Amino acid sequence: MRRSLILAGALFCAVPVRAQQTPEERFRSLPPEKQQELREKLHELQSMPADDRAELRKNLERLDSMGPAEREALLKSYQRFQQMTPAEREEILRRWQEFKKLPPEKRAELRQQLRSVMESDPAQRRQLLENMRRWERMSPEEREEIRQRFREQRQQRREERQERREDREDRRRERRQDRKG
Repeated sequence: MRRSLILAGALFCAVPVRAQQTPEERFRSLPPEKQQELREKLHELQSMPADDRAELRKNLERLDSMGPAEREALLKSYQRFQQMTPAEREEILRRWQEFKKLPPEKRAELRQQLRSVMESDPAQRRQLLENMRRWERMSPEEREEIRQRFREQRQQRREERQERREDREDRRRERRQDRKG
């Protein structure tokens, strides 16, 4: 027990010393294989295009500015991404690139739609996701056929609303006529 307390005290006292170490001292205290791994990563970083390095730096600053809960959520998403198959990861990255090319207002709209899907009740969310999977499996011709059906239904609803408005207006006119006559 006494030995455990001494060890804990030594570790506690060592924390401020470690914090006072320079980056070079911390690097030198690493095992040789870890030092080599860091050298390789540094070389990889230095060989990246300047734009990529700037984006990486910006992302790191954003990560540093996150609160613990937000950082934890990001870490969980990253872990899920790492567990995907290479094909799934490639598909996600392809879709991300497509998303980044969209105008800001369209990206905001899609984020809102995703938020509403994620906040919907589980049964409704499953149905929405299944519909999305079916849409993805459709050929361009099938998608266009569905779009056309939706356009026709929307037009039909507009016409029905217009008829109801006209009917209401006709009834109002008749009531006015009855009151006058």
